[in-house]
Amino acid sequence: MTRSRARKILVCGASIAGPALAYWLDRYGFEVTLVERADTVRSGGYAIDIRGSAIDVSERMGLLPALQDAHIRTRQWTFRNADRIITSLRQEDITGGVVGRDVEVPRGVLAQLLFDLTRDRVAYRFNDCITAIDGHAAGIDVTFRSGLEQSFDLVIAADGLHSTTRALAFGPEDQFDSYLGCCFVGFSLPNRHGFDHEAVIYNVPGLMASVYETGGERMNGLFAYRRTKPEPHEYADSAGLRRDIHDRYAGQGWIVPEMLEALDTADDLYFDSMLQIHMPCWWQGRVAVVGDAAYGPSFFSGQGTSLALVGAYVLAGELAVHDDHRRAFAAYDSVARRFVEENQATALDGSDIMVPATRTKIWMRNRMMDLSPILTRLGLVGRKSRNLNSALKIKDYPVSEGVPSMA
Repeated sequence: MTRSRARKILVCGASIAGPALAYWLDRYGFEVTLVERADTVRSGGYAIDIRGSAIDVSERMGLLPALQDAHIRTRQWTFRNADRIITSLRQEDITGGVVGRDVEVPRGVLAQLLFDLTRDRVAYRFNDCITAIDGHAAGIDVTFRSGLEQSFDLVIAADGLHSTTRALAFGPEDQFDSYLGCCFVGFSLPNRHGFDHEAVIYNVPGLMASVYETGGERMNGLFAYRRTKPEPHEYADSAGLRRDIHDRYAGQGWIVPEMLEALDTADDLYFDSMLQIHMPCWWQGRVAVVGDAAYGPSFFSGQGTSLALVGAYVLAGELAVHDDHRRAFAAYDSVARRFVEENQATALDGSDIMVPATRTKIWMRNRMMDLSPILTRLGLVGRKSRNLNSALKIKDYPVSEGVPSMA
């Protein structure tokens, strides 16, 4: 293996892409520091899918048995209105999933597994973040919110859709984001209705309310709705957000009033816009981006976690085999870009499935769902997605001599 001259690397963000990248960089003999603005690894969160090429990466990390043990095994998806169930489908009928390979787990499970893999070998710095960077010929000088100043060879932004590290290196977010026309609010609530490993989705034009029971003590609630793109200040205004949701969902049926009541007391409220990140280049000088910070696909695609795992694997591997970080970054882009962009494209029709804008579109969506079992058996549903999810063939990168395997 050709040893890169860039040996000291700062990774920003301790969600999925950051710890996955740190794991592989450590395997290849780099000195890694991981900085995270929160005071610990975030637990909980919605269920996430790991599919196709990302399963191969997980297997190489030794994570697959634990992920399979934690697999949620959702039984069915139900679509309804205020009065009745419109259609109810088995999981395999709606996704065309490959039983035994693709897995769905609570986000916090994967985050904890990645942290456990890396916590004894990677220097974690919680409750801190980058406030300034200054790249030069010999490296990159970093100033942290804590006041610490430190130099690194490279900085990798893995701090999410609204990455502050990306903004410092590449400029404002609005030059890269593509708004998909919807926002969502997630939170947890008690399961008083006997839901069991299932998702139930309620729609009226422009609004969705859903619950997702995954076998835990509480279930996930989600409001998704069509609206103009939020202004930056709205993301931090939880009181204004709650008022807005109450106004939008006032008078709705099913268990929406109960969900609104739970929203008012939820301590795990999460609000964001449905958007994608599209960057013409994933690196600038000594800074590169990975995961949602580079190519967030939105959860309409179901591929955010998988792209994060695959992107981290490729970026670390290319840094390991190229002496020049510029050639490594260019190779990362060359290897992963087509895979990323094709999987991002699968999200573009997602809003019409989850949040149809009109009664006609709700009717069309429901008829499509009615046909899903037949189309799946004929191989007309699921095949294209499975091919795209597995389109990048994972190659082996050599591990540095003397670096023990954590798998």
